[in-house]
Amino acid sequence: MIDLSLLRENPDLFRASQRARQADVELVDRILEADASRRQAISEFESLRAEQKAASKDIGRLAGAAKKDPSQQGAFEQAKAQAAQLAGQVKEAEARAEQAQREQDELTSRMENLIIDGVPTGGEEDFEVVKTVGQPRDFEAEGFAPRDHLEIGEIVDGIDMARGAKVSGARFYFLKGHVARLEQALLSMALDYASRRGFTMLTTPTLVRPETMAGTGFNVKHDDEIYRLERDDLYLVGTSEVAIAGYHADEIIDLSDGPLKYLGWSTCYRREAGSAGKDTRGIIRVHQFNKAEMFVYARVEDAEAMHAQMLAWEEEMLGLCELSYRVIDTAAGDLGSSAARKFDCEAWVPTQGTYRELTSTSNCTTYQARRLNIRERTPEGAEGKKGGTRMVATLNGTLATTRWLVAILETHQQADGSVRIPEALRPYLGGLEVIPAVREAGSR
Repeated sequence: MIDLSLLRENPDLFRASQRARQADVELVDRILEADASRRQAISEFESLRAEQKAASKDIGRLAGAAKKDPSQQGAFEQAKAQAAQLAGQVKEAEARAEQAQREQDELTSRMENLIIDGVPTGGEEDFEVVKTVGQPRDFEAEGFAPRDHLEIGEIVDGIDMARGAKVSGARFYFLKGHVARLEQALLSMALDYASRRGFTMLTTPTLVRPETMAGTGFNVKHDDEIYRLERDDLYLVGTSEVAIAGYHADEIIDLSDGPLKYLGWSTCYRREAGSAGKDTRGIIRVHQFNKAEMFVYARVEDAEAMHAQMLAWEEEMLGLCELSYRVIDTAAGDLGSSAARKFDCEAWVPTQGTYRELTSTSNCTTYQARRLNIRERTPEGAEGKKGGTRMVATLNGTLATTRWLVAILETHQQADGSVRIPEALRPYLGGLEVIPAVREAGSR
């Protein structure tokens, strides 16, 4: 949720943000109008309520006077009638104020987060490349054509799409043997890596309530990516970010010793609505996958530095996997509602001849915390006066996920279809250096 006081003070800032996102600029003015109506309705209610309180005092005084002097009975009855009429007006004014609040809340819930200065304007294709790291492997110089990850997975008997589809439908799969172990090794390495950097591991729920999903910034009514269990009114998460964001909902947390850092370990689910015909081969775009997700609660003034640090950690993990990659600054229109800025790390996928997203890290500033009411205490003021509270910033970033297998298998494949395991992962696989081919690789 946006900072409404900042919007009142500087609506042009929000108009520019909406314009950069290619979103509804007029929404800013509708929120301002709703806010003015809400404040007017509250003022009318409070004024009538004050009159009602004064009238109640008059009734008490006139009741006492009427007992002593029967001639005051008429004034007493008239005051009671006026008070009854006023009570009806107060009730109506209160209803108008509540309705105005609901209308404003509905509009503000649709407003996306205010972007950070420097975020590229535009849509999905308008990102800016921050840097490129590593040189894609030259398979031609090595004398063989690369196979895609699914063919490699079949050669090493590690990916079974056919039985996944038989059991659960399209875009489901089985990982087997060494490839299944490789996924676990990758996630375990991410856990160890994060633990050494002060993260606390959380095994998170994969089903959450609608208020938790909405609090994170997802539109549960209109987001076709989300799986819903209607009977229980619960939602399957597409990232453990959702559960961890709700972990401290309605709490005042202590950031005096620095940010709170969690690593969520979970299975994730996405419907992949609208992706018909895209990445149907293999495990690039699937309905279910596993992920290790960083989530950080930080002070507002520390958020951008924390964001840069999280990006650096993602890059180190990619380096440990010996992958070539690039970092992009995502354009405003491709951020998602909660992110104020997002960097993606895209690894080179040899058979596609392009970079594909493996990680992203987002600075959500106070947007999620406002929706979920997560605050920290401010320092005590002068003369020992008690401090107040303020919203915190939230950040998230992927440290490892199933999709990484695509880049690892293709980048480190060998001519016979076997796969060389990156050195950093070998201790998590009992020292295994190569995933062997179990059937002869076909010619390309």
